[in-house]
Amino acid sequence: MVILKTPQEIERIRVACKAVAEVLRELQEEIRPGVRTLDLDRKAEKQLRQKGMKPAFLGYRGYPRTLCASVNEEVVHGIPSKRELREGDIVGLDLGAICEGYYGDAAVTVSVGKVSERAQRLMKITEESLYKGIEKAVVGGRLSDISAAVQKHVEEQGYSVVRDFVGHGIGRSLHEDPQIPNHGVPGKGIRLEVGLVLAIEPMINEGTHEVEILEDGWTAVTRDRKLSAHYEHTIAIANEGPIILSRLD
Repeated sequence: MVILKTPQEIERIRVACKAVAEVLRELQEEIRPGVRTLDLDRKAEKQLRQKGMKPAFLGYRGYPRTLCASVNEEVVHGIPSKRELREGDIVGLDLGAICEGYYGDAAVTVSVGKVSERAQRLMKITEESLYKGIEKAVVGGRLSDISAAVQKHVEEQGYSVVRDFVGHGIGRSLHEDPQIPNHGVPGKGIRLEVGLVLAIEPMINEGTHEVEILEDGWTAVTRDRKLSAHYEHTIAIANEGPIILSRLD
């Protein structure tokens, strides 16, 4: 069931999203060779709690950390550990927070030191595809307009869209209806209305779209072990156009 949000509810989601965005910015400043993903996780939890937020991922369906840190061929849900980041890595940072019972969610992919041109290009196209999708999040449009815009931009550049994971509605739960695939044809799905809040999150692979789950039961990796990138914003549908709740202006 799709739940439309009141302006008051959207404001609480915005507060949670702002905290997520601030912490992600702080984490990006920590990214360098030799940093452990576990240290990033500890900083993320500390900073969220200092802002009066609860970590949204910690304990969610048994997930053991506050942050998802997915390195190189890891698509999503990488569990922070004692692994040290290395020069040339790329790392996807996915973070969620809870404010007075309302959730915020966002993700960004970050380079570790100097990365290859192909890694830079993958990150650039993935981030662009996120905004292509957001542009279609307008009153009167269809849900699949978002999906199709992401897929078109990505595949025109020679990349593939992950199909096993999707974006989602968000509000009083981290994952609400509707699901938002990053592929499809336009003009399908529910009509977009004022008050709909969505977490749009392209997960884009350098090679095949196929993924595998590692033995930890969480970490998704590309089947061919080529690079993957992930970007996410939480947005609200409004008469004046999509409002990005998780962007720091």
